[in-house]
Amino acid sequence: MPYYRSSGDVPAKRHTVHTVGGDRAHEELMGEDGFSGPSTLLYHRHSPAALLAIEAVETPDLGLEANLPVRPHHLRTTELSDAPDANAVEGRLPLLANGDLRLSYCRFSLTSPLYRDAVGDELAYLHRGEARLETQFGSLSLREGDYAVIPRGAVHRWLPESPCEVLFLEATGHVRIPARYLTAEGQLREGSPYSERDVRGPEGGPPQVDAEAVPVLVRTQAGLTRHILANHPFDVVGWDGCIYPWAFSIHDFEPIVGRIHQPPPVHQTFAGDHFVVCSFVPRPYDFDPSAVKIPYHHANVASDEVLFYAGGDFMSRSGSGIGAGSISVHPAGFVHGPQPGSYERSLDATRTEELAVMVDTFRPLELTRAARSISDPDYPRTWLRPTR
Repeated sequence: MPYYRSSGDVPAKRHTVHTVGGDRAHEELMGEDGFSGPSTLLYHRHSPAALLAIEAVETPDLGLEANLPVRPHHLRTTELSDAPDANAVEGRLPLLANGDLRLSYCRFSLTSPLYRDAVGDELAYLHRGEARLETQFGSLSLREGDYAVIPRGAVHRWLPESPCEVLFLEATGHVRIPARYLTAEGQLREGSPYSERDVRGPEGGPPQVDAEAVPVLVRTQAGLTRHILANHPFDVVGWDGCIYPWAFSIHDFEPIVGRIHQPPPVHQTFAGDHFVVCSFVPRPYDFDPSAVKIPYHHANVASDEVLFYAGGDFMSRSGSGIGAGSISVHPAGFVHGPQPGSYERSLDATRTEELAVMVDTFRPLELTRAARSISDPDYPRTWLRPTR
């Protein structure tokens, strides 16, 4: 986040001796861009670097292949097999990936192991259920429709409070608020589709656990490793800075509407390195008497477009088989738009009730073996179907 927070017990000056209960606290700097970007200082009761053991973890082959021949896909997540013993870290099923991000889907009902993603920030969208995200900074209570941004390097675990379904975006860089929404000082501007009041930071501090030989699963560019720490990484007594996990509900996104159809960038919610994330929420339709209310056909000549359909009525996709839980992939080089009959159905409509998350990537996405197994083979021909 671009603004400062402080939580718990921190000293008056940085990099000075800080005692807690008579013992010296161990200072940890979590920073971006070397030492020149945003940072946070955390104060541990024990050394966060004390390792008892390092274990190799097998990294599964995802079967990634280029989308060639170039074709659109409809990935039906409802056809994924349930895994009753799944957790939010080891149960993720990667579907799409390139050098900038990996998009996964996960159904889980068990508490995850402690996890640190050292590759990039993570963005999670909670589609179903309720969960608590415990981190070194404190806890975030998450419910359906919440986004959670987890900064690179933050140790965390997922504790579901009901069966959950989550769309995970694992970046190789950062997930930020779009620059055009921010003032030069980092405050969200007037007219932005959300404000600081909509953002929830971690609460309560981390759960204080006196534990030894604590396993933490670590993801790096090379794969997975398990670190056995001498002490629990949640032994943080205080922290301050501008890097921390935060949550924001898609239902708090304020849509921008107009007399004539507005282009997709008005729905942008997050910015990443070579990708953007947009939120489509219920909103009034365009109100000019001659306005074409449905999206126009468009050619993605510079990006792959991925849409996760979370809920509501997808009138422009009626007849395509798209529904809640569907993921459409419209690659660069493919012209796409509304299904046949959508214009006629929109004539008397005054608003749309759709709820969807869009990810536009500016480098081609590859599909995993799992994605190809749930791809509707008839989807590329759905624009040929007659009006219903």
